[in-house]
Amino acid sequence: MDIQSVDTYSIAVPLHTPFKTALRTVTVAESIFVKVTCTDGTIGWGEAPPTHVITGESLASIKYTIESILKPAILGKRLVERERLFESLHYAVVGNTSAKAAVDMALYDCLSQMCSLPLYQFLGGYHESIETDYTVSVNEPDQMAADASQYVANGFNVLKIKVGKDDIEKDIKRIGAIRERVGQDPLIRLDANQGWSVKESIYAIRKMEDLNFDIELVEQPVIAHDIQGLKQVKDHTFTPIMADESVFSVQDAKRILQTESADLINIKLMKAGGIDQALKINQLAEAHGIPCMVGSMIETKVGISAAAHFAASQKNITRFDFDAPLMLAEDPLDGGIDFQGRHISFSAKNGLGITTIRLERILSQQT
Repeated sequence: MDIQSVDTYSIAVPLHTPFKTALRTVTVAESIFVKVTCTDGTIGWGEAPPTHVITGESLASIKYTIESILKPAILGKRLVERERLFESLHYAVVGNTSAKAAVDMALYDCLSQMCSLPLYQFLGGYHESIETDYTVSVNEPDQMAADASQYVANGFNVLKIKVGKDDIEKDIKRIGAIRERVGQDPLIRLDANQGWSVKESIYAIRKMEDLNFDIELVEQPVIAHDIQGLKQVKDHTFTPIMADESVFSVQDAKRILQTESADLINIKLMKAGGIDQALKINQLAEAHGIPCMVGSMIETKVGISAAAHFAASQKNITRFDFDAPLMLAEDPLDGGIDFQGRHISFSAKNGLGITTIRLERILSQQT
């Protein structure tokens, strides 16, 4: 079974509520969809959203990289020669990890279909189902408390709170307001998106520890390149620290693990360049006794399905952040993973389980 064609499509789906972090505000989920067709008719799907402030990629750069660089690198290659295939993909261009991830997940969709297995079973099959957190966008404290209360009422028992915008005292007030509104039962994890300095991080985390805010973990408190600073925060607080933007590649993960600079690692396919490299990052972390979370950008169910299948397949992945499709005003496809509140389940269909007839109809309307 050889790779016969690679096609790209641009999509845009509005969010029902603006998504706000320390780095950006998103109102529309834009993506490039990738369709890989094999010589036997098998079709695999992938997705790459532009996340300028994290990966540095735009819609235009993703589309160009896939069509002009990655497509020529894999056309005609055999799926069964997977080591050669993913080597060709990974080394075709430096960086451009989201573009690589979209093609990578489409190839894995094809591979697992070829083996007549759902992707999560093809990759390892550790979990039959998983649960996602829900993200509270950064806003005024009262608004964030109201949002958090609504998400808990909707059945979410793990909240990911965005902080890192404005001053540090306001961030502490945000968490205080949320804890006062929702009580101590919901699990709360913080994501500063690189928005704090080292001193601010240590001060804020220690103060929240003293106030008994019971924070599960703090994600990427300092700027991505400051590994020494990240380690300082980890070494001077009791709350677990998770590296996110600091880890794109296997080499990044190795640096974090060797320096003992984080307690956990957040793997995202858009940073890693796809499932092939994400598996290697997780295996390296597991060898060092460091658990991982799998997260995502603002994506549709194409990319999130691939990330969820990967996450569910691995024992060392213990936390899941896949709420992005729940933020969309509409679902642009049928199939893929199924959401029942915080619960995510996988169909018995092979691969990602995406229903291509529905997807192709929507895409044809936009091209």
